[in-house]
Amino acid sequence: MNYFPDLKKKAVIVTGGSKGIGKSIALAFAEHGSKVVIVGRDESSLIEATNELKKLHMDCSYISADLTNVDEITRMIDQAVSRMGALDVLVNNAGINITKPALQINEEDWDQVLDINLKASFFCSQKAAEYMIPKESGKIVNIASQMAFVGYWNRASYCSSKGGIVQLTKALAVEWAEHGVNVNAVAPTFIKTELTEKMFKDKAFAEDVYRRIPLGNLADPQDVAGSVLYLSSNLSKFITGETIKVDGGWTAI
Repeated sequence: MNYFPDLKKKAVIVTGGSKGIGKSIALAFAEHGSKVVIVGRDESSLIEATNELKKLHMDCSYISADLTNVDEITRMIDQAVSRMGALDVLVNNAGINITKPALQINEEDWDQVLDINLKASFFCSQKAAEYMIPKESGKIVNIASQMAFVGYWNRASYCSSKGGIVQLTKALAVEWAEHGVNVNAVAPTFIKTELTEKMFKDKAFAEDVYRRIPLGNLADPQDVAGSVLYLSSNLSKFITGETIKVDGGWTAI
């Protein structure tokens, strides 16, 4: 069912769009008739995901790029805009997590997490805004995390990066509001994906997580995609600088 008809023919970039949450977001846009470019580093995964997207909307493609490199970000967005003819929505979904006790995190670990999760989101947004501001319209949706609002073990760099995303969202929203660009974020709890499946084989960890979620279950990638579509649609035209928590009530306690 098409809940967001205004997304038809919109030009959308989804970073980290070949797997997990990003792939679900990209598929949701394609199902609503959007033109979608997914971005990542693993070309085989990008090709596989793009084949799925094309079954929903033929005007979907991928670009391989290293988002830790600002020049690559510039090339990627220029290429995507050239291909689609416009840029209406940017979803900054690419992210990583290195789970280590704080005393064991080294500089390389820290830089890797912050570069992908925070630095890349800023420079992708900056470049996207160069296209959005002149036409006085555009939607940027950052994928944060409930870990932006709570602490958790072995996630010092991750919590820091996602807390930065929430504040970055507010700063860009305030600065670009006069230009008609909405900047918002979605903050999921643990999501059912291939990556988290391994984590939840640890029974003690699984019990602790489920205990903290009042709704008693993990979110599905589609739960996140729904919030992203809403923030990308005309229904959210007067929302900016906001972070929607998709956390089953974790942060409400």
